[in-house]
Amino acid sequence: MTTAEDGTLLGAVCDGWTRHNTALLNLLQSLPPGGLQARIFATSPTVAQMFTHIHYVRLVFISEEAPEFARDLPSEEWMDERDRGRIAQMLNESAQAVREAVDGRLQAGRQMNMHYDHPILFLQHMLWHEGYHHGQIKLALKAAGRPVAD
Repeated sequence: MTTAEDGTLLGAVCDGWTRHNTALLNLLQSLPPGGLQARIFATSPTVAQMFTHIHYVRLVFISEEAPEFARDLPSEEWMDERDRGRIAQMLNESAQAVREAVDGRLQAGRQMNMHYDHPILFLQHMLWHEGYHHGQIKLALKAAGRPVAD
């Protein structure tokens, strides 16, 4: 049984987060050759750097908001990682950490430590932030002449 099938609101929220991460991974896997190096402007981050930034932000916010679920932080926020498999692994690891933090705080009836009154507000911010970068990634690919289909 998937978490959405357990009939709880928490199950549906966690399932939605997992589906969001899958969409992000699908975008990563659909990149055309040279797509990781694409950027909107010469001074903009590369697509690879946007993916690693997403991973980094997830982990930084967990360390601030629910440190009991923290993982080791990468040495850089905007790493120019060129290995899609490594990026996918990082995104899966940080997505799992977000899910554990939200689930753990909800199960404990605790709010987040710094910026959010409720764990779901934290999750909403993650979704908004990552949706923004999802659009930037697609724009960078289009600007580089390597658009991907919706």
